[in-house]
Amino acid sequence: MNTSIDAGAWTEAARIYNSAVAAWAIGAAWELGALDELHENGVLDAEEFAARQELDAPATLAMFRALSAAGVVRREENKVTPTDTFAEIYQTRSLFHWLVRGSAELFRQMPSVLQKKNRVGQFYQRDAAAIAVACREISTFCYDPWFYAALDDLDFDLRQVTDLGCGSGERLQQILRRYPAAKGLGIDIAPAAVRVAEQSAAEAGLTDRLSFVEADMLSMAPRPEFAEVELLTCFMAGHDFWPREQCVATLSRLRDLFPNARRFLLGDATRTVGVPDQELRVFTLGFEVAHDLMGDFLPTAQDWESVFEEGGWRLRRKHSIDMVASEVIFELERR
Repeated sequence: MNTSIDAGAWTEAARIYNSAVAAWAIGAAWELGALDELHENGVLDAEEFAARQELDAPATLAMFRALSAAGVVRREENKVTPTDTFAEIYQTRSLFHWLVRGSAELFRQMPSVLQKKNRVGQFYQRDAAAIAVACREISTFCYDPWFYAALDDLDFDLRQVTDLGCGSGERLQQILRRYPAAKGLGIDIAPAAVRVAEQSAAEAGLTDRLSFVEADMLSMAPRPEFAEVELLTCFMAGHDFWPREQCVATLSRLRDLFPNARRFLLGDATRTVGVPDQELRVFTLGFEVAHDLMGDFLPTAQDWESVFEEGGWRLRRKHSIDMVASEVIFELERR
């Protein structure tokens, strides 16, 4: 047995290990404003940045070292500048935030979560507020262009909209800016997400037109204002409808809860089919592994298309986006 250790040959291990550290650094650098500053100015001084942001200087430099080790930035002592890779990382920064801030505890507890004896009740934790912030950013490039196209296809003057699993409430704000006479209602099960949404609406001056309810969209009770809703939206939360029997029942129940909803815009990531593990794009692996750890069924696009008619909805149009996690938007109308 060869017991010699050649640490210098562990290049692949170092690449994976250092990339893991860098993923945390990307999440931190975005939250602290360092990524935005590099994007806008093309350079920053780590020591000066730390002083200005009231951060510990050695720890801040360590964050930039992690980014440098993964090739995100170049570092010459305290001078930090972007590399050619930086633009790609900046565009996908919210995906890292979703992973290292929103889902950190879930992945940390992977050994425990995998054990069948532990997979009962609320056996995992995630940061709902961090996920809401990340999803708000993710939506801007993964869904918004196609979402606006679907809005343009509406054949009625919108007066009332409800967003299921509203997260930060950004989508409702987008709709209300587009339709000045409309009012919106956001529904989310997570108290932290509702607080984020309410604060964001207040900052946008929309509290007179936008309200939020903490409720489970799968089991929520009827409310009088539901009868006024003409447009339903649900983005990055529809997979919670599943498995299939529950999904059909939920679609049918939503049809009854919102009797005057004329259109339902449903956008979500779907499970990849036939893609080798080594060829998965950014976010796909994290999204699918996270939901497998949580015990959530992730439908394929074909799975979705198989339930609409049975659930009381007709598919008008399908927007296949397929950018980071096989995203799709379905335009549905009442049968």
